[in-house]
Amino acid sequence: MSVDLEKILRPVDSPMKPYEPKYMMLASGEAVVVRQVFRDEIPDLLKHVEPLLHVERDYYDVVAARVYAELLGYYQHRFQDQYVLALQVNGELAAIVNGRQVTPKLGLSLHTLALRRGLRIGAHGFAAKMQYHIDDLGHDEVLVVAESPIGFRRWMIEYKLEKRFDVPHELGGVPSWALTRELFDRVRSKLVVGRRPVPADILEKAMEKILPPSDPPTPPADPLAATRAMYDATATALVQQRWEMEKGAQDA
Repeated sequence: MSVDLEKILRPVDSPMKPYEPKYMMLASGEAVVVRQVFRDEIPDLLKHVEPLLHVERDYYDVVAARVYAELLGYYQHRFQDQYVLALQVNGELAAIVNGRQVTPKLGLSLHTLALRRGLRIGAHGFAAKMQYHIDDLGHDEVLVVAESPIGFRRWMIEYKLEKRFDVPHELGGVPSWALTRELFDRVRSKLVVGRRPVPADILEKAMEKILPPSDPPTPPADPLAATRAMYDATATALVQQRWEMEKGAQDA
């Protein structure tokens, strides 16, 4: 009985062309590799996403929670037509980007989660997945939303995305924006970088193991930072404060 139910519950993935790895040089002089992560490697990503659930800054908590669910759904065969790309510097995880195919001509951007900041690694990851949608998967447009002001500046403004406000996005029903093939071709020379093939030694280092990020975003360590965070729209500090109050009431 369970085997028959699994056939019903498990989505059937559409054929999708694999992502060919590429690399680019960062302003730091380091090489970052962009490569596809497949199902058996997802647990290696989950353990690095989970700590970000507690980082309020720049909506990391919201994005991390959603990325964790998306990756887990992909791993457990509960998310249809999703792909996952990892950006690695010397093997270390620097960013995760993912999306999915809605139809053979329509793609959907899920998330861009940077675990190393200050070198436009997230922007490089977003550009890589847009290139994958347009050039490799043959999508005419990709639906995009932003969950933070930084994301809005990076995607909607830099790419000059078109409004698709009649189309609710899967991430929460908010109005979509769209990157069309024409828009992508206009910004390709400015925003899309990277070379193929990846040198064998660099690719081997990335494929060998996904190493922990060396300097990931972390929660504030001091009470003053937590107090300031109370006025952040993410409201995580307020939720934690409420839990403490409820705990105190139960102990009384």
